[in-house]
Amino acid sequence: MLEWVAASVGATSASWSRSLLGGMHAVTDVVRTSDRQDLVLRRFPAGDDAVHREVRVLSAIDGLDGLAPLLIAADPDGATGTPTILTTLLAGSAFITPHDPVDFARQLGRTLASIHARAPGPGLSDVITSPRAAAQFGACPEQLLAEPHVLTHFDFWSGNTVWRDGRLTGVVDWCGAGTAPPGLDVSWARLDLILLYDRVVADAFTRAYESAVGVQVPDIDLWDLYAASNARPNVESWAPGYQGLGRGDLGPASLRQRLTEWSRIAGGNEH
Repeated sequence: MLEWVAASVGATSASWSRSLLGGMHAVTDVVRTSDRQDLVLRRFPAGDDAVHREVRVLSAIDGLDGLAPLLIAADPDGATGTPTILTTLLAGSAFITPHDPVDFARQLGRTLASIHARAPGPGLSDVITSPRAAAQFGACPEQLLAEPHVLTHFDFWSGNTVWRDGRLTGVVDWCGAGTAPPGLDVSWARLDLILLYDRVVADAFTRAYESAVGVQVPDIDLWDLYAASNARPNVESWAPGYQGLGRGDLGPASLRQRLTEWSRIAGGNEH
């Protein structure tokens, strides 16, 4: 694997530097080349098509002016032993334990607004009609799916963002990105903030997002129900991601309880 990394960038050699926490889908490490480049190596389970998808996405978004990593090399079919992708390393680290959760949420909102404002780029597919998402959107109301589509991350939660000195510097894990209504990303991020904190913080995120885009998110209550429903089957499995980033209190039982409470509030449209 390290020989492949070195060859991909024309270096003499490469070595393991450190592991990056928070990922639940891939094994993620920083590798350092002999010419002192620090790069991100992500390895996926055999047969996973995530690398194929992320290669297409990263080529289309071309770094988003530094907000997303740049593609260096990829082995989507696992010739090196497992499907692998090599990208640039964004400045900062994963961070979900801020001193000021409201400011944290506002930065997330403004960043998502900047993503949604970008042209999707060539080669990106409609997330909603992709085969892998068919079951996920089966119960989604038609009026939501018919809303205008934008560049969509598809897994925009705090653990997929990078921070430095309290400022959000980048967004990672783009393998699911494509085009979809804005409410898809917005509701997923709101659910993450509900699980981490509460509705006050989630609403601060939404207000920052809406202020940045200049319009209100249509049907946000329906989108909240959609996100909660989509999380219901496996929210317990999210615990390692939260705990690995410093929220040891968010175990499987706690996440289930918080989701149940939020589903009741969202379903009853309580304010």
